[in-house]
Amino acid sequence: MNRRDALTRVGLLLGGTIIGAEAFLSGCTNPPSATIGGAGTNFSNDDVAFLDEVAETILPATDSPGAKEAKVGDFMTRIVKDCYTEADQKIFLDGMKKLNDACKQKNGKVFMECTPEQKHDLLVDLDKEQKAYTDKKKKEDPAHYFRMMKELTLWGYFTSEPGATKALRYVAVPGKYEGCVDYKKGEKAWATS
Repeated sequence: MNRRDALTRVGLLLGGTIIGAEAFLSGCTNPPSATIGGAGTNFSNDDVAFLDEVAETILPATDSPGAKEAKVGDFMTRIVKDCYTEADQKIFLDGMKKLNDACKQKNGKVFMECTPEQKHDLLVDLDKEQKAYTDKKKKEDPAHYFRMMKELTLWGYFTSEPGATKALRYVAVPGKYEGCVDYKKGEKAWATS
């Protein structure tokens, strides 16, 4: 499966397009001098751990690996830094702070100190918030930060080796083409076509 097909499928899962996908597909990277408020988009190890935890809450380990094992936090920082516009980078970075602030307001502590249940409940609330925002937003309005995080989680996970080979059924390409393959209800979806 090529990158364009993978992004299309993840986009379909999310019901739309993925922010930053065009820049990723074209291979463009932001210039090293691109900064946000003079701080740049250099993510710390704590930022990556925070994003891994958000991603793991969205896609936890079950009988297949979770987002943390797929190193989705590192993937997110790379895409934000290299592919997002400066405006989208700012939304994402501000969103990390907003998520922690919402967590403090709801639970009295930062996201990383919460129980798995508290993290889950917070992200469910944020997902409802972003869906309502997305339904009402105009084309020129910026994306919601949690939508960005969720999109990157799904994109990073299902295009990673653990996501593609353990959460989905995977057949290495090239291989023989089978145009018609029976699907039995409850089976995993295919990672290749």
